[in-house]
Amino acid sequence: MNEELNLENIQDSEPEVQSAVKSVTTREDAIERLKEMAADISLARRPELESLKQTFYKLQKAAQEEQIAAFVNGGGTAEEFKPETDPLEEQFRKLMNIVKEKKAAAQEALEAVQQENLKAKQALLEQLRELVGKANEQDVPYSEFKTVIERWKEIREVPQAAVNDLWKEYQGLVEQYYDIQKLNNEFREYDFKKNMEAKLALCEEAERLAQEPDILAAFRALQKLHQDFRETGPVSKDSREEIWNRFKAASTVINRRHQQHFEEIKKTEQENLDRKTVICELLEAIDYDSLKTFQSWNDKTQEILALQTKWKEIGFAPSKHNQKIFERYRAACDVFFSKKGEYFKEAKNGMSENLARKTALCEQAEALQDSTDWKETGDRLAQLQKEWREIGPVQKKYTASLWKRFIGACNHFYEARDKNTSSKRQEENANLARKKEILEKLKAFNPENMGADDAAQAQALVAEWQTIGFVPFKMKEKMAVEYRSVMENLSSVIRPADRRRQGGQRQGGQRPAETPRERKQRQLDSLKAEIQTYENNLAMVSSKGSNGFVESIRLRVEALKEQAAELQQQIRELPSEN
Repeated sequence: MNEELNLENIQDSEPEVQSAVKSVTTREDAIERLKEMAADISLARRPELESLKQTFYKLQKAAQEEQIAAFVNGGGTAEEFKPETDPLEEQFRKLMNIVKEKKAAAQEALEAVQQENLKAKQALLEQLRELVGKANEQDVPYSEFKTVIERWKEIREVPQAAVNDLWKEYQGLVEQYYDIQKLNNEFREYDFKKNMEAKLALCEEAERLAQEPDILAAFRALQKLHQDFRETGPVSKDSREEIWNRFKAASTVINRRHQQHFEEIKKTEQENLDRKTVICELLEAIDYDSLKTFQSWNDKTQEILALQTKWKEIGFAPSKHNQKIFERYRAACDVFFSKKGEYFKEAKNGMSENLARKTALCEQAEALQDSTDWKETGDRLAQLQKEWREIGPVQKKYTASLWKRFIGACNHFYEARDKNTSSKRQEENANLARKKEILEKLKAFNPENMGADDAAQAQALVAEWQTIGFVPFKMKEKMAVEYRSVMENLSSVIRPADRRRQGGQRQGGQRPAETPRERKQRQLDSLKAEIQTYENNLAMVSSKGSNGFVESIRLRVEALKEQAAELQQQIRELPSEN
């Protein structure tokens, strides 16, 4: 069995770099790490550089946000805050540029060396192919083969993309040579023995690393052992699979510990994200409508400060969520302190003025409470309620009595209007029932065998139909269509004069046939009335704390407004009726 490279052992080293950055808890730590990289450019790996940069600016932003919060708490606003020049940022940028320049130069030099080594190894492979070809026909001096092998081991760095292909071809050619050169058994067995001793030592070292407490150090050392194992020559066929399985088993233990290490880190970071999400939800769920006194605002401020302290005690969240959850937290805090500043500023100005304005609104509502002009008065009361909500607080001793007086006058009007609306609906439903009864009787007549008495009964029913008042608006069109259908069926037995009279009565007794514009305008008026009713109800219940119910009403109002806007657009697009 060929000793192939175990791809499971070649893992992305970025998680390891991220773990190392966890120890960078201040911007000064990040600068010190950059200084180390500038002194030894071999330490500068791209993932760690990116992580250092991200961590530095996260810490800098957090520090600036704290400065802004302190500035706002001191009475200023976020817009007025002006950050000071940060010398640490300037030092960080200079060091980062130095490291990047050195790294680019080192990488360029390394790539040049790797290309030269690649050419050299390709030339050695060609020599090995020639030796294998000769070995099939004649004896080849072992010294030539040994020289090529020793030279191969001396050449180290090659482009990463070529490592596996080079090694597989080299390993195959060496094994072919040993298998062909059976006459050189003594040399072959000697080499197999030395290689076996070297690989046993590598196995023992890998097994020792499995007990290394520093998981990251053990993983790095394992990568070097894999390279050495790959570069060591073959062993006898009987031992190849056994020695490889032993080395692979030790590698698997280290890889598993390495993987578990980062799974634990991910688990901890996810728990941190969950805890921070809860804090954000608590901040976003603040009921600002309930904060109506100085004391309530001060009590809530202490709660917010306690949450901010708890936030600082929680570690990093997963990197892809860390910045987003911080921005969400910062935004929620900013909203609170901004609203608090607005409240304290407004509360100082004019509670007496608010009292006078609300008292005037009470007087206006009481003057309207007995009105029977339902539409105009309803609109006016809705406007008064809107004005009430826009007026600031009054002294606590007046709040309850003033509100009771105002909403009492509004409710007096709404109750009277609801009773009137209910009476009209009952009358329209009764009219609908009677008209359905007449239609059924008219449908029972057969115009082909109707006598004079039947015709007289039919005409009497038609006359009665004309005397019946309005039906519910949503049934009006349906009833009209059914009535016209029945009358067309009976047209042969109704005298022309009667039909003309019937047409005149329909124009007088029923609502005239509506044009498309009139029909849509009636629908629009109905929607506006429904919207007004909901808004009036919303004003009455919004102060009772039923947030879910209030929100459902608001959503319904928004949907109705969208329908009304669409109807208005349709009306504008209709051609002129003139």
